[in-house]
Parts: sequence; structure tokens; C-alpha cells
Amino acid sequence: MNVHQLEINALSAQACRRVTSPTKAACHPRNADRLAALQSFNVLDTPREAEFDDICALAAEICGTPVALISLVDDNRQWFKAEIGLGAAQTSLRESICSHAILQDDILEIPDTRLDTRTADNPLVTQQDGFLFYAGAVLETDDGLPIGTLCTLDYQPRRLTGTQKTTLRVLARQVMTQLQLRRALDQQKLMAQEIDHRVKNSLQSITSIVRLQARKSENAETRDVLNDLERRIGSIALLHEELHKASSSEQVRLDSLMSNISGYLQQGVVDSIHIDSRFERIMVQSKQASAIALLANEFTANSVKHAFPNGQAGRIRFSGTCMAGEALRIVMEDDGIGFDRASVAGNGLGLKIIDAAIEQLNATIEQDTDHNGTRVVITVPAA
Repeated sequence: MNVHQLEINALSAQACRRVTSPTKAACHPRNADRLAALQSFNVLDTPREAEFDDICALAAEICGTPVALISLVDDNRQWFKAEIGLGAAQTSLRESICSHAILQDDILEIPDTRLDTRTADNPLVTQQDGFLFYAGAVLETDDGLPIGTLCTLDYQPRRLTGTQKTTLRVLARQVMTQLQLRRALDQQKLMAQEIDHRVKNSLQSITSIVRLQARKSENAETRDVLNDLERRIGSIALLHEELHKASSSEQVRLDSLMSNISGYLQQGVVDSIHIDSRFERIMVQSKQASAIALLANEFTANSVKHAFPNGQAGRIRFSGTCMAGEALRIVMEDDGIGFDRASVAGNGLGLKIIDAAIEQLNATIEQDTDHNGTRVVITVPAA
């Protein structure tokens, strides 16, 4: 080590001894708003995620530092959404250099933390093998509120190049983009839950009104129409529930839907008639699911009315399989005395619903009726 270097080290040691200012940074001028903005992202204490880990690793690689952090400055701590090389999830604000960085308009770079009054007495600096270099780019909301930093640290003094600083800024903006997308998705989920709640309440109200009118009606034909309407609304409610549970609002698990539809329809028939569903695990478009649910409802209504007279016991079964070429084959059958859909439905609403559902599915329908029951086979071509 030459004489010049010895002189620099001596001056550095003297500077460290002279520093008496506290490490903890002053509060941000809009600290309450800043903390509210941080909380709005709902990210504190969440598990690690690859998207943020990758940004952190890239920052360390480009800046050539052993440590990089995505640090969020909370009210009484700094918490790390991602970290490379530190091995800690959070620190106190007294140990936080980032709480100083969020008071800056641009990157805070401290080439030698021993010589800066904001960091010279920081425990992370003064400890053995402490951090002697820091650079942090502010994570800033669209409203100009800083919530933390993307920072890099080293065990020896140094400076970033212009390219490294530019890259750190760009990566910090990417962190904010990820956080904003996350918040938007959370808000979308909350909105979907609110809509789901309102739709459920509306369907329940309509069902209650229809059921009440059916009980009050003295006309048998009117009661039958209202009971059919109640079943149709119930099928729509179950379809809505399946759509809400689905990972995609455009697709529904048909086996789950039809199992629930069968259970619902079972509640509306006499105990001597058993309804079951045996579908393969099949995903279909929501419009297809709606049409299939309505077909099951109409088939059940006609079977109950015409295939099992005088309280006759029997079974109604729904099944579905995927055939070669991914065409969907749906079978609806009962073991009653047999009925023909056209003759029992006439030109009424039931037949119109059946025909509209078949047209919507772009499907073909075949019916076989004899004394052993009625069997309807619906073939839906592959999308």
C-alpha cells in the first residue's frame, strides 16, 4: 500500500470519528400520503415472487455488486420484496439507507458510506465487513410519492457508470409497473366479487318472487309454468356460480357444473326419481355451458311430467364425453315410459328453448324413445 493510499485511509477514519448525526432519516414531507400509497399496493409481507427476484438479480449483475434489494420503506421498518446477497427480510429504519434515498429526486449514490454523515454511523456500515457503497433508485408512484428503492450495495467504495445508473432507473420503473399491475388485478377481483354478490342477490330475489307466485296460484297450469321458470333461474344461478369460480371468465368446467345442476334439479323432484351426472372433466365456453344447462333443465322437466306418471320411480342421467377430434357427446336419458320431445312440448316455450340451445351449440340431436325410456344424444362439434 503506498503513502497516498495510507493518507486517504487515515482521512476516512478521521471523518468517521467526527460524524455524530443520527442515522435515521427525516420523515418525508408527505409521509402520511406516502405510507397510504405504499399500503394501497397490498404488497408488504407477501411471499417472494419470481418477477421481482429477477429484477433484483439483474440489478446486481449489471451494477456488479454482491447485494441488491427491492426495499419498501414502511412506518417503522424497511421490508424487502426481493433481495440478493443480504439474507434478511427486513431491517429497522435506523439501519435503512433507503429511507434517506426516498428524500431524493434522483438516484442516491454514496461512493463511500464512511464519509457521508447520513450513513457513517449506520450499523450496517460500521459492523465488520460493513457496506461501504450504496446506490438506490427511487420507487415512485404516478403521484410522485416514493415508497422505496431498488438499490445495490457493495463491501468496498466505488461508483456506478452512467449506463449502470440509467439501467437502475429503468429497472426501478419496472418494479413500479409490476406493483401497479398487481394492484389493478386486486381491484378487479374486488369489483368482480361485488358484482357476483349483487347478481346472486338479484337471482335469489327473483326466485323467491316466482316461488311465492307459484304457491299463491290456484291454476295448475300457471303453477307448472312458474315452477319451470324457477328451475330455469336456478340453472342460470348455478352457471353464474361456476363462472365466478372458474380461473377464466370465458370457460367452465362442465363436469362440475352438471354435477351441481343435477343436485339442484334433484331438490325439485319427488324422492322416487333420482338424478345423477357422469361427465368427464371437460372445459367448455361459457355460452356452451349455458345452453347445455338449459337442455338438462328442459329434459328433466319433460321426464318428470311425462316419463314417470302416477309417482312411478325412475332415474334421469346426464353424461358427457369427448370423442375423436374433440367433439363433445352429451347423453340425456331416463328409464321411464318414454316421451317424444316434440309431442309433449308442442309449440310452447320448452321446445323453443331446446331448439335455441341446440342452435347456439351448433349441435345435432338424436332421440330414441321406447318403453325402456327416452335417450337424447347431442353432438357438439369441436371448436
